[in-house]
Amino acid sequence: GVEEKEDGAGQGGRRAQPAAPLGLQVAIKRVPRNRIRHWGELPNGTIAPLEVVLLDRVSTGFPGVIQLLEWLELPNNLIMVLEHPERCQDLQHFIRARRFLSEQVARELFRQVLEAVQHCTSCGVLHRDIKPENILVDLATRQAKLIDFGCGTYLQQTVYTQFAGTPSYRPPEWTDFGWYHSEAATVWSLGILLHQMVHAEHPFRRGQNMSWGQLPLPQRLSQECQDLIRWYLSLNSLDRPSLEDLFCDPWMQDIHLP
Repeated sequence: GVEEKEDGAGQGGRRAQPAAPLGLQVAIKRVPRNRIRHWGELPNGTIAPLEVVLLDRVSTGFPGVIQLLEWLELPNNLIMVLEHPERCQDLQHFIRARRFLSEQVARELFRQVLEAVQHCTSCGVLHRDIKPENILVDLATRQAKLIDFGCGTYLQQTVYTQFAGTPSYRPPEWTDFGWYHSEAATVWSLGILLHQMVHAEHPFRRGQNMSWGQLPLPQRLSQECQDLIRWYLSLNSLDRPSLEDLFCDPWMQDIHLP
């Protein structure tokens, strides 16, 4: 959807939660109605666009996921009012400003993204579009927030046979077989994300063939970091770690959270 960031709380319409306090900086996201393909049901029985339903599920006050403050339907548009930290930057620009992130900074932000994914899972939500542009960094607190649930869907244990998200983040099993499991596909996209954090580029952006297997990584990276990225980006989805494995990985230890 189209994103417009404004100050103010928006007015009227159906509210997901009480209106945002006056003077609070918010983001206004406007989505043309004719681009809304999937609808769902809120806990109170209201039929709403799926993105609103998913945001409502994850908006429990958890700091690592953007909070939906309210939403309203207009004749031609859906308007969502979302929290917006006063001083923030998406992760893509945050990385570019520093050329690449040190392993320490990458680790602190990355762990927060893992926790956000775990929160979404616990709420029965699959984000499906994890990438630097969809992670907001609060410059004052270094809090990372997962944003934009426009490609999201309900979490399911069975395979998915429809893809939504950014094409360059598709896991190889989707390309090869036309299906993927939620956790393995998420871990694949997290591997690309970690690579972008510490190396400032997409691992496959220059058309490297994934079937070549060996992923060249900068020598300045610790062996633990290199091993973790290669584990994430295992071509066989069964060889990839689970989210729980990731929290226990040696590289993920020694965190100083904001």
